[in-house]
Amino acid sequence: MSTPFPFTAVVGQDDLRLALLLNAVSPAVGGVLVRGEKGTAKSTAVRALSALLPEVDVVPGCRFSCDPGSPDPACPDGPHAPGASGSRPARMVELPVGASEDRLVGALDIERALSEGVKAFEPGLLADAHRGILYVDEVNLLHDHLVDLLLDAAAMGASYVEREGVSVRHASRFLLVGTMNPEEGELRPQLLDRFGLTVEVAASREPDQRVEVVRRRLAYDDDPAGFAARWAGEEAAVRQRVVAARALLPSVRLGDGALRQIAATCAAFEVDGMRADIVMARTATALAAWAGRSDVLAEDVRQAALLALPHRRRRNPFDAPGLDEDKLDETLEEFGGQDPGDGDDDPDDPGPGGGPGGQPEPGDAPGGDGDTAARPEAGEGGEPRPSGAGEQSPVRAAEPFRAKVLSVPGLGEGAAGRRSRARTEHGRTTGARRPRGALTKLHLAATVRAAAPHQRARGRSGPGLVVRRDDLRQATREGREGNLVLFVVDASGSMAARRRMGAVKGAVLSLLLDAYQRRDKVGLVTFRGSAADVALPPTSSVDAAAARLESLPTGGRTPLAAGLLRAHEVLRVERLRDPARRALVVVVTDGRATGGPEPVALASRAARLFAAGQVASVVVDCESGPVRLGLAGRLADELGGTAVTLDELRADSIAGLVKDVQRRAA
Repeated sequence: MSTPFPFTAVVGQDDLRLALLLNAVSPAVGGVLVRGEKGTAKSTAVRALSALLPEVDVVPGCRFSCDPGSPDPACPDGPHAPGASGSRPARMVELPVGASEDRLVGALDIERALSEGVKAFEPGLLADAHRGILYVDEVNLLHDHLVDLLLDAAAMGASYVEREGVSVRHASRFLLVGTMNPEEGELRPQLLDRFGLTVEVAASREPDQRVEVVRRRLAYDDDPAGFAARWAGEEAAVRQRVVAARALLPSVRLGDGALRQIAATCAAFEVDGMRADIVMARTATALAAWAGRSDVLAEDVRQAALLALPHRRRRNPFDAPGLDEDKLDETLEEFGGQDPGDGDDDPDDPGPGGGPGGQPEPGDAPGGDGDTAARPEAGEGGEPRPSGAGEQSPVRAAEPFRAKVLSVPGLGEGAAGRRSRARTEHGRTTGARRPRGALTKLHLAATVRAAAPHQRARGRSGPGLVVRRDDLRQATREGREGNLVLFVVDASGSMAARRRMGAVKGAVLSLLLDAYQRRDKVGLVTFRGSAADVALPPTSSVDAAAARLESLPTGGRTPLAAGLLRAHEVLRVERLRDPARRALVVVVTDGRATGGPEPVALASRAARLFAAGQVASVVVDCESGPVRLGLAGRLADELGGTAVTLDELRADSIAGLVKDVQRRAA
C-alpha cells in the first residue's frame, strides 16, 4: 500500500484544511466541496485526511461495518450476536467518475443466482463507505444517475437496492467529500446543497510558499516513507487534537445569541430552505470544540458562514459562489454579536449592477462608444448599418428566458445527458442482445429463455439453472444523451445595434442555460471583421461560455464563410476526441455575408459542408425591421437545418421546431 502524503505537510490552503478537520471533529457537518484550479493539492489533502480519523468499532465479519454498540437491525449480514466487537482504521472510499450503478449500490450476485439458485447480494461502494469517507474526484463530471443515488443515500442515511428480484436495505452514513475544477462545469443544485461546507482553493502567488511546495513534493517523491516519518509527530498531534475535540463536542454550548446570529445571517443572504441554518450551527459548534472552548462565539459564527453559505448563494447556474463579508459583519453586529471586522461599508454602492466593466445599460448613448454607438440603431425602421462599422464595446445580455428543447435526430450512443434520444446504460429497457465484450447489464428473462431449452441436454439435476456463456443476454436500454452544442455567433457591424445585440446575447444565454440543464458540452465560435475566432473550445463549463459571451465586442464586416469553416474544423477535431458525442450547430446571424471576393458564394459552399455531413443545425434569424431579406432562411436551407426568429426560440412559441429540425436533418 502506498504511503499517503501527510496532511500536516500540505503548504498553505488553510481554509481547505480547516474544513476537512471540522468534518473529522463532527461528521454531522455534512462533508466538503473543494473547488479550485488544477494542481492545488485538493486531492492530496483529502486523501491524507483518513489517517487523522479515529479507528472505527465494528462487528467482526460484517460487510456493512455495523457498530457493535448499536448494530443495524436490518443489516443484510445480521442479526448480530451481542458482545462481538473489533476495530479497524476509518476508510476512505473513492468513487470513480465512470463507475457503474452496480459498483456504487451493489447488485445481485449473478453467478450464485444462476448456478445455485439463491439470491445473494454483493455490496457496493456505499456499503464500504459507511462510517467513513466517500471521496469523489471531479464530482462535477459524475453521471446524473450516480448523482441521484448519492442524493438518496445522503438524505436517508441508507441505501436501498431494488433490482433483479433483490430487495436490500443497509445503513450508509458517510462523510461526502468532492473536488472539482469549475472550468469543467458546475454541479447540479441538489447535489451542491448536500455538501455541508465549500472552500475555494488557488495556487499561492508568493514565491517563497511555492518554493516550499516544490521542495516538500520532491522530498516525498524521493522517499515517501521517510518523508512521512519526519511528519509523524505533527500528524500524531493533530490526531490527538481531533480526538479531544470530539470528546468536547457534546458539551459545547450554542447559546441563543449565537443561534439568533445564525438565523439572521441565513435570512439576510436569502438561502433556500433550513439546511444552511443547521449546517452553520453544527459548524460553529465544531469550531468551538476545535479551539478547545465550550461556548460558541461570534467569530465561530462568522467563520461558519464563510464556509457554509457561499455555494448556497447561487441563484442561477451562471452566478459565481461567494459571500459579501461586509454584509455578513453588519448582520452579526446588528443581531447581538461582537463585531468580527471593521469593514468600511458604502450603502450607496450600487454593487454589481450596470453593464460589465462599467458599461451602461442597453439603450443608453454613452459618449465613449464613438459616433457609431450614438446613432440610432440599424434595422429598427431605417437603413441597415454599413457592415464596415467600427468596433463597439460589449453589450449586456437581455434577460434570459426558458428556451424550447432542440434535439439531434436519430438514436445516438453518446455520454448520458438530457437532450437527444440515445442507447445508454441507463433508461428504459427496450430489448436484449448478445453481449459485445464484457457483460454489464444482464437481461435476466432473456438469459433464462435462452438457457431453458438446453437444460435436459446439459444434464441438469439440481435446482440451479445450467447457464453457459452463449446464453447470456445484454439488456439494451434507451435514454437521453448530452450533445455538443456549438454556437456560431455573428458579431459583425450588421449585428451591432445595441438593443438587437442585447437580445441576441439574451437568446444565446437562454440556450446556454438549457445546455447546462441538459448536461451538454458547449463551444463558441464568433466571426467579425476579417476572421473567425474560437472564443471557447468545446467544454462542459457553460459558465465559461456565458462569461465569453458577455465580453464579446461587435463591429466590422461579416465573414460568414470564415465562421462556418472554423465551426466545421472545431467539429472535425472534436469528433476525433469524442466520436460518440453528436453535435448541434446553432448559427446566430442575420444571414449577411460581406468582405473579400464573392462572400455570399463562399458562405454557401461552407454551409453545404454541414449538409453533406448531416450535422443537425438551427439558424437563429436576427434580422429585424420592416424590410427583411430572408438571408438567414436561405442559409438554413443550405445547412440542411431550419431557421427560427428570436421570438420563436421561446418555449411558449416554438412548438413544432424540434420536429422541423429532425425532418430537415433526416
